[in-house]
Amino acid sequence: MTNSKAPAIWRLSGIQRALLIYVVVPILVIVGFGIGIGLDRINVQEQERLKDDLELLGRAIRVPVGEALAANDEAAVQRALDSVFEIGRIYGASVFDVNGNRIAVAGIAERDLSRSRVAQELVMTGEQQERVRQISGVRMFSHFLPVFDDLRQANGFIQINRQASDFDATFARLSAWAWGIWVAMALLTLTIVIFGHYRGVGRYVNVLTQSMHRVEAGERDYRAPENGPGELADIAHGLNSMLDSMQRGEVELEAHRQHEQEMERKLQYQEKMAAIGGVASGVAHELGAPLTIIDGRARRLLKNSNDAESERQLTAIRGQVARLTRIVQQLLNYCRPAAEQETLILPVAITKLLPEIIDNVRHEQPENGPEFIVAATPVPAELELIADEARLELALVNLVRNAAQVAKKQVQLGNEVVQKPALEGSDEISHWLQLDVLDDGPGLTQGTTTEELVTPFFTTKGQGEGTGLGLAIVDNVVREHRGSLVIENRTDIASGCRVRIQLPLQLVDKD
Repeated sequence: MTNSKAPAIWRLSGIQRALLIYVVVPILVIVGFGIGIGLDRINVQEQERLKDDLELLGRAIRVPVGEALAANDEAAVQRALDSVFEIGRIYGASVFDVNGNRIAVAGIAERDLSRSRVAQELVMTGEQQERVRQISGVRMFSHFLPVFDDLRQANGFIQINRQASDFDATFARLSAWAWGIWVAMALLTLTIVIFGHYRGVGRYVNVLTQSMHRVEAGERDYRAPENGPGELADIAHGLNSMLDSMQRGEVELEAHRQHEQEMERKLQYQEKMAAIGGVASGVAHELGAPLTIIDGRARRLLKNSNDAESERQLTAIRGQVARLTRIVQQLLNYCRPAAEQETLILPVAITKLLPEIIDNVRHEQPENGPEFIVAATPVPAELELIADEARLELALVNLVRNAAQVAKKQVQLGNEVVQKPALEGSDEISHWLQLDVLDDGPGLTQGTTTEELVTPFFTTKGQGEGTGLGLAIVDNVVREHRGSLVIENRTDIASGCRVRIQLPLQLVDKD
């Protein structure tokens, strides 16, 4: 099935994410890093410029203030401060004597610096000082300049104040503009990359991906359009060529596999038949008459014997003769040629056959034997089982008899109709008759497989208790009817075995 949802342009694909992560983002990071370094440098330069402005203002009034201090003219000092404050670039200015006592003030300024270390350093060193101080609750940048008399002796100092935020405001505005432009350029770049990639590459990659998904979903005959940029068109062509080659290979491989399976099945069957075919026919003809004679004479001796020990020995002889007779009969059943079965293929009434099988086996069991349960389900009227009823009965009797020999309390025989695909991957349905023989015995030993159990002369019973041909006969009968045989442990109870046979059903020919 095809995907009905078209891929969105803005839904990032793996290639787009890789392009953004490994190309676009590194470029933007490098640009952002450069912007950050540039802004930091500009900030330093801007702060130096503002400090230089304060220093220039201080130097402009230092001489007149010094002369006024020397003449004790406080009015002249105040006029000098007022002239600086009127410039509008400062928030306050004040003049202090060498002891830190304020002489004149304009704007926001400190009242007393008599205990301030900066005043002491200023007078002692004669060098200007810079400090960030809290004045009247406002964070101020203060520039201190010493004032000298005619003898170059410090007779006071000037403090010029400017809000510290002024140093950050310009940088903040510049940073906002710079980073805003960077973000806008980043978004524009991302938009161009995503849209451009989709138009130039992404949509063709999406078509290729959808083509692969359609093939994966079962559209083996679908082929990808060979368009777009040259490299992608080459990829589409290579994909189509690969699909064509795979399709041819699958057809050839399936034909070869089926041929090999058929040859292997025939070979296995021939090998098994060759292993016992000659022995079976020879034993059947050569042992039949002698065994009959031995059994007859032992029976006559048993009638005329009055000795208990002799009777026991003769009974044992007859038992062994009966066992040999069963082996001969099983060999004949196993080697029965398929040609003899063709005239015996007829519809089978399964609801009649299953109870008869149970009755036949029940009569062979002792009084304390297991309980037999039969659940015969009628086959739908439009279906029928075409089989050799005698051979099918032989197989089921062997299975029920084996189950009775190992069961603790119960043996079950039942059937149901199941459906399976006619061919692997096909929508066509075939109907099968499923026959189950269940017991509650010890079950199979771990690792035992169906293939081992149906091998001629393979037995799980003790020495002298089994011939190893019962399940081989069942397997032959199932194969003759193109069915399947599975032997496995039960999972619905603690122990026990289940033998499952599936035979193909046919539609009733109404003609």
